Amino acid sequence: MEFVRSIWENDKDYMTLVEDLLESEDLLKLDDITHHHYTTRLIHSLFVSYVSYKIAKRLKLNVRAVARAGLLHDFFHECREEIALMNEGSHNCVHPKIAVKNAQRLTELSELEKDIILKHMFLTTTGVGIPKYKESMIVTCVDKYCAINEVSTPIRMKAKAKLAEWSLKLRVVHA
Repeated sequence: MEFVRSIWENDKDYMTLVEDLLESEDLLKLDDITHHHYTTRLIHSLFVSYVSYKIAKRLKLNVRAVARAGLLHDFFHECREEIALMNEGSHNCVHPKIAVKNAQRLTELSELEKDIILKHMFLTTTGVGIPKYKESMIVTCVDKYCAINEVSTPIRMKAKAKLAEWSLKLRVVHA
């Protein structure tokens, strides 16, 4: 899933909400971490943030909390193996807690922002609880949409290439 930088960067209202976060070297390091096999953790987080922001704006919800928490929802640098060694639970249960701690070192979080970050995995694990706010549900659903798209992109690309190869072979046979 290609997420064109100019889309979110040229949205002045969105940038006003997140530009201070995007100045953090620690957050920008997420661009060095492959996420869902196809993208980086930073690009994934930006996509979740921006799409969630657009939905929240349309529904007249708290766009600031959605944009900022959406960007910070996967703010962790540990890999799955490192999280497993912590013996605190599954990756899906533990990484939101790490993300909240990292986010709190970067900026003050409202209760709404904490709920968005902590509960964004509630559909995939029982250990995080149910979101309290509509904004939390938006980020959760957008995150799942993005994750499915990101994980399936390499599979779709391989299938498309294979179909093109077969099509070419069929043309040669029927020529």
